[in-house]
Amino acid sequence: MDKFIIEGGKRLVGRVKVSGAKNGSLALMPASLLAPGQYNISNTPNLRDVWTMSRLLTSMGAFCELNGNDLFIDSSNITSYEAPYEHVKKMRASFYVLGPLVARYGMAKVSLPGGCAWGPRPVDLHLKGLEKLGATVEMESGYILAKADKLHGAKFHFDISSVGATGNVLMAATLAKGTTLLTNAALEPEITALARMLVKMGAKINGIGTSILEIEGVDELHPTDEETIPDRIEAATFLIAGAITKGNIEVQNVNPYHLTTVLEKLEESGCKLDVNADTIQLEMDSDPLPIDITTSIYPGFPTDVQAQWLSYMLKADGLTKIKETIYADRFKHVPELLRLGANVELSDATALVRGGKHLNGAIVMSSDLRASASLLIAALVSEGTSEVLRVYHIDRGYETIETKLKALGASIKRVKTDLI
Repeated sequence: MDKFIIEGGKRLVGRVKVSGAKNGSLALMPASLLAPGQYNISNTPNLRDVWTMSRLLTSMGAFCELNGNDLFIDSSNITSYEAPYEHVKKMRASFYVLGPLVARYGMAKVSLPGGCAWGPRPVDLHLKGLEKLGATVEMESGYILAKADKLHGAKFHFDISSVGATGNVLMAATLAKGTTLLTNAALEPEITALARMLVKMGAKINGIGTSILEIEGVDELHPTDEETIPDRIEAATFLIAGAITKGNIEVQNVNPYHLTTVLEKLEESGCKLDVNADTIQLEMDSDPLPIDITTSIYPGFPTDVQAQWLSYMLKADGLTKIKETIYADRFKHVPELLRLGANVELSDATALVRGGKHLNGAIVMSSDLRASASLLIAALVSEGTSEVLRVYHIDRGYETIETKLKALGASIKRVKTDLI
């Protein structure tokens, strides 16, 4: 097992290139089950989660090969319609295969998902959506069993705007007979990117980029090539890291339109930003102002950036309120930040951060993907040495983050450890 050792106090300066979006790739890959053939997905991040999805597709009979950041998938010989627990337990996005399997092959056996160790994230909306399209759904021994001779179009309203459920039902609807109308669909860029790939495959979808999607089912789809969109969460993480160290960095290969709310908050906190078509220059020459945030669905402030923002506010002199509305208990990073000297109180899904306190290096432990990023950010400005354990969490969503941080001037190294 690996850990990171960070010497705090280094100012980040330079350029960093953002990788393809983890959540974007994990939505595009299962779409290959909808039409047998060969797919090339460029700008794919080399991450644990991508390898997990590749192994899952391989277990079904697909061929997957990642060369650098180019992913090749051949789904011509699918022989299994099961997503076993050994794969799905590692990553909730594995549940994305449910819709494509039922739509294309008429059956699916998918384990209930695992993933990060926080928050109830039920799959009810996935199942209700598929049932509305005509699938019969049962649960047996921890598995979802879904069958349908032929899915049919229907109207379905998502009670909660869910990225995963929208992607699953959207993919299934492309091969359903008739017209499907999805309302309160997720607006996240990863869903828009998936819809555009499906159109390139021959799907008929109206309303892309809005909360109302109309899908006219087709008899068959065909393979296509696609490029994964830039990772907006990775971009936000580096921007916050640059800001907290009073740095001057340029984030490249980014879509600023996907980060509008985060950029507004950074400017409010005192950052100077120069935003271009695919780059963002950030300069910060003071401690940040205390800026409250409330997470919400896209285009609101992302829940996946809440932990990083909390760490950023540790350097703001004053009181900051951080309210989490998506996953109420997504604050597993707080007890670890306290070990660095943070002053944070939790109550009713809200963190009250009393910033401006001196931070000291310590041994801290990651609990999930974004918590890991928050610990790294805080360690960058903690005096002395910090050790971040369980970095396999951060490897799920950040491609060689220590290499990128080191190139910006951070003192960070990855070493082997016997500590859990």
